[in-house]
Amino acid sequence: MENINTELSDHEPVSKGAYLLSVVRLSAVFIILCGIVYPLASTALAQVLMPSQANGSLLKNSEGKIIGSELIGQNFTNPALFHGRVSSIEYKAEASGSNNYGPSNPDMLQRTREFIAKWKVDNPEVPIHELPIGLVTNSGSGLDPHLSPASARVQIPRISGLTGISADKLEELVREHTEGRDLGLFGEERVNVLKLNMALSQLSVK
Repeated sequence: MENINTELSDHEPVSKGAYLLSVVRLSAVFIILCGIVYPLASTALAQVLMPSQANGSLLKNSEGKIIGSELIGQNFTNPALFHGRVSSIEYKAEASGSNNYGPSNPDMLQRTREFIAKWKVDNPEVPIHELPIGLVTNSGSGLDPHLSPASARVQIPRISGLTGISADKLEELVREHTEGRDLGLFGEERVNVLKLNMALSQLSVK
Protein backbone atom coordinates (compact mmCIF):
# COMPACT_ATOMS: atom_id res chain seq x y z
CA MET A 1 0.00 0.00 0.00
CA GLU A 2 2.82 2.34 0.81
CA ASN A 3 4.42 1.73 -2.59
CA ILE A 4 1.13 2.46 -4.38
CA ASN A 5 0.63 5.72 -2.54
CA THR A 6 4.21 6.68 -3.30
CA GLU A 7 3.69 5.99 -7.03
CA LEU A 8 0.44 8.01 -7.12
CA SER A 9 2.04 10.91 -5.36
CA ASP A 10 4.82 10.96 -7.95
CA HIS A 11 2.34 11.88 -10.78
CA GLU A 12 1.97 15.57 -11.46
CA PRO A 13 -1.61 16.91 -11.28
CA VAL A 14 -3.28 17.59 -14.64
CA SER A 15 -3.36 21.29 -15.32
CA LYS A 16 -6.51 23.27 -16.21
CA GLY A 17 -4.93 24.04 -19.56
CA ALA A 18 -4.66 20.32 -20.37
CA TYR A 19 -8.30 19.77 -19.45
CA LEU A 20 -9.32 22.69 -21.63
CA LEU A 21 -7.29 21.36 -24.55
CA SER A 22 -8.97 17.96 -24.22
CA VAL A 23 -12.40 19.57 -24.25
CA VAL A 24 -11.51 21.62 -27.33
CA ARG A 25 -10.22 18.56 -29.15
CA LEU A 26 -13.31 16.51 -28.28
CA SER A 27 -15.60 19.36 -29.35
CA ALA A 28 -13.76 19.69 -32.65
CA VAL A 29 -14.14 15.95 -33.31
CA PHE A 30 -17.89 16.03 -32.66
CA ILE A 31 -18.36 19.19 -34.71
CA ILE A 32 -16.63 17.55 -37.67
CA LEU A 33 -18.47 14.24 -37.28
CA CYS A 34 -21.95 15.55 -36.47
CA GLY A 35 -21.84 18.89 -38.26
CA ILE A 36 -20.02 17.97 -41.46
CA VAL A 37 -19.48 14.24 -42.03
CA TYR A 38 -22.95 13.03 -40.96
CA PRO A 39 -24.95 15.65 -42.94
CA LEU A 40 -22.83 15.10 -46.05
CA ALA A 41 -23.15 11.31 -45.77
CA SER A 42 -26.92 11.52 -45.21
CA THR A 43 -27.34 13.88 -48.15
CA ALA A 44 -25.24 11.67 -50.42
CA LEU A 45 -27.16 8.52 -49.47
CA ALA A 46 -30.50 10.27 -49.97
CA GLN A 47 -29.48 11.52 -53.41
CA VAL A 48 -28.44 7.99 -54.41
CA LEU A 49 -31.29 5.99 -52.84
CA MET A 50 -34.24 8.40 -53.16
CA PRO A 51 -33.31 11.48 -55.21
CA SER A 52 -36.89 12.55 -55.93
CA GLN A 53 -37.95 12.55 -52.29
CA ALA A 54 -34.69 14.16 -51.16
CA ASN A 55 -35.30 17.05 -53.55
CA GLY A 56 -38.86 17.71 -52.43
CA SER A 57 -40.88 15.28 -54.59
CA LEU A 58 -41.19 18.01 -57.21
CA LEU A 59 -43.44 17.61 -60.24
CA LYS A 60 -42.68 19.10 -63.66
CA ASN A 61 -44.91 19.78 -66.64
CA SER A 62 -44.27 18.65 -70.20
CA GLU A 63 -41.93 21.62 -70.69
CA GLY A 64 -39.79 20.60 -67.73
CA LYS A 65 -40.99 23.48 -65.55
CA ILE A 66 -41.49 22.78 -61.85
CA ILE A 67 -45.15 23.34 -60.96
CA GLY A 68 -45.25 22.07 -57.38
CA SER A 69 -44.59 19.24 -54.97
CA GLU A 70 -46.73 16.14 -54.76
CA LEU A 71 -46.51 16.46 -50.95
CA ILE A 72 -48.00 19.97 -50.65
CA GLY A 73 -51.45 20.96 -51.83
CA GLN A 74 -52.21 24.01 -53.94
CA ASN A 75 -55.07 26.50 -54.00
CA PHE A 76 -56.65 25.72 -57.37
CA THR A 77 -59.21 28.38 -58.27
CA ASN A 78 -59.82 27.59 -61.95
CA PRO A 79 -63.31 26.02 -62.01
CA ALA A 80 -62.25 23.75 -64.88
CA LEU A 81 -59.78 22.00 -62.55
CA PHE A 82 -60.23 19.73 -59.54
CA HIS A 83 -60.13 21.66 -56.27
CA GLY A 84 -58.47 20.40 -53.09
CA ARG A 85 -59.56 20.58 -49.48
CA VAL A 86 -60.23 23.80 -47.61
CA SER A 87 -57.00 25.31 -46.24
CA SER A 88 -57.15 28.03 -43.59
CA ILE A 89 -53.53 28.93 -44.43
CA GLU A 90 -54.00 29.01 -48.23
CA TYR A 91 -51.55 26.09 -48.57
CA LYS A 92 -48.58 28.20 -47.39
CA ALA A 93 -45.95 25.61 -46.48
CA GLU A 94 -44.12 27.97 -44.12
CA ALA A 95 -47.25 28.27 -41.95
CA SER A 96 -48.21 24.61 -41.59
CA GLY A 97 -51.07 24.01 -39.21
CA SER A 98 -54.80 24.58 -38.77
CA ASN A 99 -57.08 26.44 -36.38
CA ASN A 100 -58.35 23.22 -34.79
CA TYR A 101 -61.85 24.64 -34.63
CA GLY A 102 -64.51 22.64 -32.84
CA PRO A 103 -67.73 21.75 -34.70
CA SER A 104 -69.63 24.59 -32.99
CA ASN A 105 -67.01 27.29 -33.57
CA PRO A 106 -68.73 30.31 -35.18
CA ASP A 107 -65.80 31.06 -37.50
CA MET A 108 -65.79 27.50 -38.82
CA LEU A 109 -69.56 27.51 -39.23
CA GLN A 110 -69.40 30.77 -41.17
CA ARG A 111 -66.60 29.46 -43.39
CA THR A 112 -68.59 26.30 -44.05
CA ARG A 113 -71.72 28.29 -44.96
CA GLU A 114 -69.71 30.43 -47.37
CA PHE A 115 -68.15 27.36 -48.98
CA ILE A 116 -71.54 25.67 -49.39
CA ALA A 117 -73.03 28.83 -50.92
CA LYS A 118 -70.18 28.99 -53.44
CA TRP A 119 -70.51 25.26 -54.09
CA LYS A 120 -74.18 25.70 -55.01
CA VAL A 121 -73.25 28.36 -57.56
CA ASP A 122 -70.32 26.45 -59.10
CA ASN A 123 -71.89 22.97 -58.96
CA PRO A 124 -75.64 23.31 -59.48
CA GLU A 125 -75.89 19.71 -60.71
CA VAL A 126 -74.71 18.25 -57.39
CA PRO A 127 -77.10 18.31 -54.38
CA ILE A 128 -75.64 19.51 -51.10
CA HIS A 129 -76.35 16.17 -49.41
CA GLU A 130 -73.86 14.58 -51.85
CA LEU A 131 -71.07 17.00 -50.90
CA PRO A 132 -68.33 14.97 -49.11
CA ILE A 133 -67.30 16.31 -45.70
CA GLY A 134 -63.65 16.25 -46.81
CA LEU A 135 -64.25 19.19 -49.15
CA VAL A 136 -65.50 21.47 -46.37
CA THR A 137 -63.01 20.53 -43.64
CA ASN A 138 -59.41 21.56 -43.13
CA SER A 139 -56.66 18.96 -42.75
CA GLY A 140 -54.45 19.03 -39.66
CA SER A 141 -51.57 20.59 -41.57
CA GLY A 142 -53.59 22.71 -43.97
CA LEU A 143 -51.33 21.33 -46.71
CA ASP A 144 -53.04 18.06 -47.61
CA PRO A 145 -52.33 17.36 -51.31
CA HIS A 146 -54.95 14.61 -51.52
CA LEU A 147 -58.69 14.21 -51.87
CA SER A 148 -60.85 11.19 -51.31
CA PRO A 149 -62.01 9.61 -54.61
CA ALA A 150 -65.57 10.67 -53.74
CA SER A 151 -64.46 14.29 -53.30
CA ALA A 152 -62.88 14.18 -56.74
CA ARG A 153 -65.81 12.45 -58.47
CA VAL A 154 -68.36 14.93 -57.14
CA GLN A 155 -66.59 17.67 -59.12
CA ILE A 156 -66.86 15.83 -62.43
CA PRO A 157 -70.16 17.40 -63.61
CA ARG A 158 -68.71 20.92 -63.27
CA ILE A 159 -65.43 20.06 -64.98
CA SER A 160 -67.12 18.10 -67.74
CA GLY A 161 -69.42 21.01 -68.52
CA LEU A 162 -66.54 23.50 -68.67
CA THR A 163 -64.01 21.38 -70.58
CA GLY A 164 -66.23 19.29 -72.83
CA ILE A 165 -64.51 16.12 -71.59
CA SER A 166 -67.04 13.36 -71.04
CA ALA A 167 -67.98 12.38 -67.50
CA ASP A 168 -66.96 8.78 -68.26
CA LYS A 169 -63.48 9.90 -69.29
CA LEU A 170 -63.12 11.97 -66.13
CA GLU A 171 -64.32 9.03 -64.02
CA GLU A 172 -61.63 6.91 -65.64
CA LEU A 173 -59.06 9.61 -64.92
CA VAL A 174 -59.97 9.64 -61.23
CA ARG A 175 -59.77 5.84 -61.06
CA GLU A 176 -56.34 5.85 -62.68
CA HIS A 177 -55.04 8.33 -60.11
CA THR A 178 -56.59 6.72 -57.05
CA GLU A 179 -53.91 5.49 -54.65
CA GLY A 180 -54.72 2.56 -52.37
CA ARG A 181 -54.13 2.16 -48.65
CA ASP A 182 -50.50 2.05 -47.55
CA LEU A 183 -49.41 -1.60 -47.46
CA GLY A 184 -53.04 -2.41 -48.17
CA LEU A 185 -53.94 -1.65 -44.53
CA PHE A 186 -53.19 1.90 -43.41
CA GLY A 187 -54.94 5.13 -44.32
CA GLU A 188 -57.65 5.56 -46.92
CA GLU A 189 -57.84 5.59 -50.70
CA ARG A 190 -56.81 9.00 -52.00
CA VAL A 191 -56.18 11.06 -55.12
CA ASN A 192 -53.29 13.50 -55.50
CA VAL A 193 -54.96 16.69 -56.75
CA LEU A 194 -51.91 18.14 -58.50
CA LYS A 195 -51.19 14.90 -60.38
CA LEU A 196 -54.87 14.62 -61.30
CA ASN A 197 -54.96 18.17 -62.65
CA MET A 198 -51.76 17.61 -64.61
CA ALA A 199 -53.39 14.62 -66.31
CA LEU A 200 -56.57 16.64 -66.83
CA SER A 201 -54.57 19.41 -68.54
CA GLN A 202 -53.09 16.86 -70.92
CA LEU A 203 -56.59 15.69 -71.84
CA SER A 204 -57.76 19.25 -72.38
CA VAL A 205 -55.06 20.03 -74.95
CA LYS A 206 -55.70 16.94 -77.06
